Amino acid sequence: MENNKKYKVLVDDNFHYMDESERYTAGSFAVLEEAINKCREITIRSLREYYEKGISPETLRAQWALFGDDPFIQGADTVVFSARDYITDELCAEIIAEREGLR
Repeated sequence: MENNKKYKVLVDDNFHYMDESERYTAGSFAVLEEAINKCREITIRSLREYYEKGISPETLRAQWALFGDDPFIQGADTVVFSARDYITDELCAEIIAEREGLR
């Protein structure tokens, strides 16, 4: 990791829970907010992948928890992003509305 890019975004695969060989690096960032934004982007992309017509927000969230991408930031002193906390039923409802052309 370059010296000026002290925040690394790593992504675990919920389907392969605790299997670090399935982990990948999604980028390195000098600014923490950029790393957080990358985590949000990955999380939303993953939710979109599990959308199915007629899915409920609760089911979308559960599908992500079983199979989705779970990004986190290495280099911060504390946990500054948690996809599990970021994903709410409201966020899932927004994704569903977007995918169904309601937004």
